[in-house]
Amino acid sequence: MTRFRLSLRERPASEPPLTPWSFDLLCLTMAFVLGVHAPHLPWWLTAGVAVVLVARWQQRRRGGRHTPIWIKLPLIGLLLALVILTYGSLFGREPGSAFAVGLLVLKLLESERLRDARVGVAFAAFALMSALLFDQGIVATAIVAAGVVPAMMTLRALETAGPRVPSWRVELTPVLLALLVSVPLALFAFLFIPRLSSPLWGAPTMDRATTGLSDRMAPGDMAEVLTDDTPAMRVTFDGPTPIASSRYFRAFTMTRFDGQAWSPGFGGRDTGTLEGQPRFHYRVTLEPTRERVLPLLDMPPDAPTDAMLRGDRTAVANQRLEKTYNYEASAVADYRLDAALDPLARRATLQLPDRVGPRARAQAAAWVSQYGGDAPAIARAALAMFHDGGFRYTLAAAPLGRDRIDDFLFGTREGYCEHYASTFTFLMRAAGIPARVVTGYQGGYWNSLGRYLLVRRADAHAWTELWIEGRGWVRFDPTGAVRPERVTLGAAAAAAGDGGGEGLFDAAWWRNTRDRWDVVNQWWNQAVNGFDSLRQQGLLQPFGIRRAEVGDLALVLAVGFAVLVVGALGWALFQRREGDALDASMQRLRRKLARAGVSRRAGEGPRHFMARAARALPEHRNALERLSEVYLRSRYAHDKPPPELVTEFRRGVDELKTRRVVK
Repeated sequence: MTRFRLSLRERPASEPPLTPWSFDLLCLTMAFVLGVHAPHLPWWLTAGVAVVLVARWQQRRRGGRHTPIWIKLPLIGLLLALVILTYGSLFGREPGSAFAVGLLVLKLLESERLRDARVGVAFAAFALMSALLFDQGIVATAIVAAGVVPAMMTLRALETAGPRVPSWRVELTPVLLALLVSVPLALFAFLFIPRLSSPLWGAPTMDRATTGLSDRMAPGDMAEVLTDDTPAMRVTFDGPTPIASSRYFRAFTMTRFDGQAWSPGFGGRDTGTLEGQPRFHYRVTLEPTRERVLPLLDMPPDAPTDAMLRGDRTAVANQRLEKTYNYEASAVADYRLDAALDPLARRATLQLPDRVGPRARAQAAAWVSQYGGDAPAIARAALAMFHDGGFRYTLAAAPLGRDRIDDFLFGTREGYCEHYASTFTFLMRAAGIPARVVTGYQGGYWNSLGRYLLVRRADAHAWTELWIEGRGWVRFDPTGAVRPERVTLGAAAAAAGDGGGEGLFDAAWWRNTRDRWDVVNQWWNQAVNGFDSLRQQGLLQPFGIRRAEVGDLALVLAVGFAVLVVGALGWALFQRREGDALDASMQRLRRKLARAGVSRRAGEGPRHFMARAARALPEHRNALERLSEVYLRSRYAHDKPPPELVTEFRRGVDELKTRRVVK
């Protein structure tokens, strides 16, 4: 029976220690893994683990060996405690990756033998692939693929025994060739290995939306997302495209206000009454959000497939969107929503918290006294106040006090969509007009190359809906009263105007580059990230198989692997070995010397033949002696001729110029 040694005991010294070159490559592999995970790790963990890695590398270069156990164990315990204190658990995507990367680097403290290095490389490969749990974009995938290169270089260096002169070119070339040869096999496996309907991992994730939108809105919450230029969704229209000022994609409808923040009121679940005919039909590719809400163009007549439509026209998917999600929808341009408002909905959309906004209430009462029950006139008065009352649109708004309504309305008078939508809705409710806040996206950038509307996270927006007698719910955007270009030209134009002029974001060359790059990202999302089990089942339709089951895919996979393996074996058997290359160069040298009058005699060895040629051709004596030395060292000093010596011998033969002897 195999006996397992305790990890705390001294390992047997039968294995040779790692060479400096092998250890350097191992450190490079682990540093690459740390760099790949750094964007989602706490800064203190990244910095601390980097210090440990550099310290261990310097210790090894100075001749140090094993790190004492009284240093390793406290470091492991400290790592475990800090991860649990930071994340509250050791299980999940974020804490799991943090703990794994920390343990990977701590493995360097005891890596001295071949076995330790192989275990470290295997662990590094696992940690490297786990980075794709956070980002599966084309850039992130390319970086992860590049991380395989130092790992394979490390394994190759471990297979070469004895000291040698490190060469990046010699080590890197065969690794790149091996990766290139593996691409067909990887592509075939990607297409035909049966897909699961749900991810293999079930690790819990932090319950946090990544779209910049959430079911809670407070003035100041969107400041970070309004500067986030990453894509949120891409929209393709079957027919006409709505103008920029009509591109409102509603996500959350909020009726509840506690004095600080707005949130949805989920009292009414039934779909309200919508009058009008659908005008726009479109398809959406939504980036992962970890939410269930689907942004829809105003006004949606019904819900997409596998989703439900609530009474406030909010579409909710049947499950959280953990990956790229595609859906189709339609929109009504000229509509009337809820022409009759039931008492429960009216009460909910008029409710205000006590002791909040006394000055704002007084202003609303003054409008009511002036205009009576004319809701449109009161709304126009409020918009005129925003336009002419010294209000300013800025993403760097001053912080608000305890009473956010009065502090903004009569104090700071600067902010962005959240500030204006929240205050405008409060004023309308104080004037007795049912009102609610809607958050979603507005605008978007039309990609002329890909023919789709690109909506970025920076296009997140908030506006107000008022219920007006005889018209139902009507959209009012108070932000447009302060900064009209935010509605007509989009978030980028509003941000550029706030900064005082056109920026890099609006440069023509940058727009063209962005168009092309986003088309590449769109293709990647559809062809790679969007390749699910349903699309895989249709792969064999051209061959008469309407729905490919697991057995069909397994059969194709087995046959394809057999063909690829046979092809690889044939290539390996018929390719020229390094020894043959050395012999081929030697044959060329013999032909050159024969033309110069020096032919090899029967039974004459290479040493005597080259020495006789050097005596017969004194003008080439130094070159022939050097060639003799390189050939003998290549052929007899190693089990296999080293590639660098074979190359040196071939170049020497090419450079040798002899004169033909006329007999």
